Amino acid sequence: MGIRPSLKRAIVGVTEHGNSAVLVTVAPGGELLDRRRIDLTRGLPTHPHHHEGSWAVGRYRNSPWARPISVADAVALIERVRESAARGAREGLESLAAAVPVPIASIAIRVCPSLPPTTEERIADNRVQTMADSVMYREALATAAEARGWSVHWYDRERVFRDAAAVLRREDVNAFLYAMGRSIGPPWQAKHKLAAAAALAASR
Repeated sequence: MGIRPSLKRAIVGVTEHGNSAVLVTVAPGGELLDRRRIDLTRGLPTHPHHHEGSWAVGRYRNSPWARPISVADAVALIERVRESAARGAREGLESLAAAVPVPIASIAIRVCPSLPPTTEERIADNRVQTMADSVMYREALATAAEARGWSVHWYDRERVFRDAAAVLRREDVNAFLYAMGRSIGPPWQAKHKLAAAAALAASR
């Protein structure tokens, strides 16, 4: 898929998984400009709320993989991971912006659920601790994007393919995404298709 000179601004779609994220960048109309995976942190625990935070409050106490850690130490670790993710997001988006041949206007990130405001509250809540790490990484990407002047579009995973089809004025976006993947070659997995659909949906 070639890039036409008339194209002005690109959109990035994100699918996050643990401490990494797949970024698929498209131009209005669906031209694929870039596909990449970035790691937001290195050399640190990837799920500190779910693992170390849970151990600190006594969850999974009888599990062989659990380790003793105090609440204060768990909170400090989570903040280290958060700061590292912020740096990783800034560096990843900077590298992407330098590689894409047109300016980037916006980024599409999966919508975050509402969580308690403090880390202590998040690790204490059995439901919240399972999603707090993913939210932390999505928020890092959103903050880095906003710092670059990009608008942030929060997408609903259950609706994003329908929204992308509506933007393209198609009943089904799957054939379009398949052709997009063929144009760049493997890997082109479900996570890449989701990121691409998110970018397309945000291009309306």
